[in-house]
Amino acid sequence: MDTKKQIKQAVEISKLYYLDGATQSQIAKQLNLSRPTISRALQYARDTNIVKIQVTDPLQDIAGLRQQLMNKFKLKNVLIATPAGEGQAALLAALGKATADYLPQVVTDNDVLGISWGQTLDAVAKHLSISERQGVQITYLKGTVANSTHNNYVVEVTKRFNECFHTQAQILPLPVIFANQKVKEMVTQDRFIDNVIATMMKTTVAIFTVGTTAPDATLFELGYLSPAEVQSLQQTAVGDIISQFVNQQGQIVNQELTARTMAFPIDRLRGLHDSILVAGGAKKLPAIRAALAGNYANTLVTDVDVAQQLLAED
Repeated sequence: MDTKKQIKQAVEISKLYYLDGATQSQIAKQLNLSRPTISRALQYARDTNIVKIQVTDPLQDIAGLRQQLMNKFKLKNVLIATPAGEGQAALLAALGKATADYLPQVVTDNDVLGISWGQTLDAVAKHLSISERQGVQITYLKGTVANSTHNNYVVEVTKRFNECFHTQAQILPLPVIFANQKVKEMVTQDRFIDNVIATMMKTTVAIFTVGTTAPDATLFELGYLSPAEVQSLQQTAVGDIISQFVNQQGQIVNQELTARTMAFPIDRLRGLHDSILVAGGAKKLPAIRAALAGNYANTLVTDVDVAQQLLAED
């Protein structure tokens, strides 16, 4: 057989074997060739680089992804979680475990740990281990009262963080978003509320996530916003950071709405010793990108797919 025919045959057999998943016996029968001929053709394809086989070490790839993300977004640390299965539950479990395992490295005695509520923080809370740190205070980074029957996981998150750090979390017993700024200002003049807010403002380590502007976004489902406000935000924002809606550049899109939002100001995240963004999944990618563009996090906890997409973008 001349070289041209040999190459053509090797390509045909290789496609059937490597791309279509056919066995050597099936290929032999389909092409009316002997089994040894198929085996020799596959070996020839490998020897001549018609077929190139690459073995990828996922651990090495993850290390490379971490370093590239730290360099690109000037981050102190990146944790890349690997879900054990498909779906949102597996993703949240992986993100939660990675974050919970990381906390002992960053939380020190007498830190003020700012947390949020929702499914992501609930996943973190589920994987917490009892901490040996002393004097840690837990504070919420935003109001905890929901205007609906939709579960915001405040009870679950609070209980587990309290147990982990041997403390009593300071809950902000207020809605995240008030009807108007005047009502918010009046309520926050209460001495008890003012003390809770003062503690929140002393946060040294923050754990937060981002939300989307999809119809099923938690903030939309909790009933804080009118249909007109939701529609406007879907047109101007890519998501929210601690319930403050931002555009692609990480800039606040509605100052009036932010002024009546009871939350830790996102610009203060930049000055924290540890500002940990925990978020993954394709739906949250635009909001994750915005948070990184605004330099609101110095540590990112995400999944492999999001990490790769963040690096693929200019």
